Amino acid sequence: MYAAASGMAAQQTNLEVIADNLANADVAGFKLVAASFTDVNAGGTLGLGTATAGKHPVFSQGKLMHSGGPFDVAIDGSGFFSVERGGTHAFTRNGEFSRAADGTLRNADGWALRDVRIPADATAVHVAKDGRITTDGADRTGRAGGRIRLATFAAPEGLRPLGGTVFAATYESGPERRIDAGRDGGPAIAFGMLERSNVSIIESMMQILTAQRAYEANAKGVQAADEMQRIANNLHRG
Repeated sequence: MYAAASGMAAQQTNLEVIADNLANADVAGFKLVAASFTDVNAGGTLGLGTATAGKHPVFSQGKLMHSGGPFDVAIDGSGFFSVERGGTHAFTRNGEFSRAADGTLRNADGWALRDVRIPADATAVHVAKDGRITTDGADRTGRAGGRIRLATFAAPEGLRPLGGTVFAATYESGPERRIDAGRDGGPAIAFGMLERSNVSIIESMMQILTAQRAYEANAKGVQAADEMQRIANNLHRG
């Protein structure tokens, strides 16, 4: 009964993770989360149930799409945008930024892109593949607005989610290593584009069906164990 009940709990967790992935399927830069599970045993070969081993983001590349934002950027390849807020550094694949009053580029949650500042009188902005930003103004053109540098990690799956599309470095992920984009074979900056979520709706729906069937199978196991206990109790009374 415990083995079947723990299986039901595991599939419930799995369904919740898949549902959250589907809810964020249209969020730019969102990375799907996968739950992993392990056997519960007492040192032998007989499994006594299932336990959740944890959840981790999957940083596969999402499709790049053209956007209408004047400051939108995407990463074609691996890496993260390095952002900061209130002295805290974090990392994201969501390049949907807008210009704030102080000239910084910020996302919807107030995280500012590091090392970038757009002049107040800039009439046009261009970002090269290597992350170099140039702006056009009324008086002169070709002014430098900073450079977008990317962050990489030895084990990005170890990053800790901070909510939405933002992550924090951890001991498991290793320290941040900043790199320049646009080098041969490396990631590049795509200006005027956004990275779509890497959630596949079709695959997620198939995963939901599989999880539901596994949940139902475990529920029948609980019912069978309960019936066996009922019969044993009646025999004992008799």
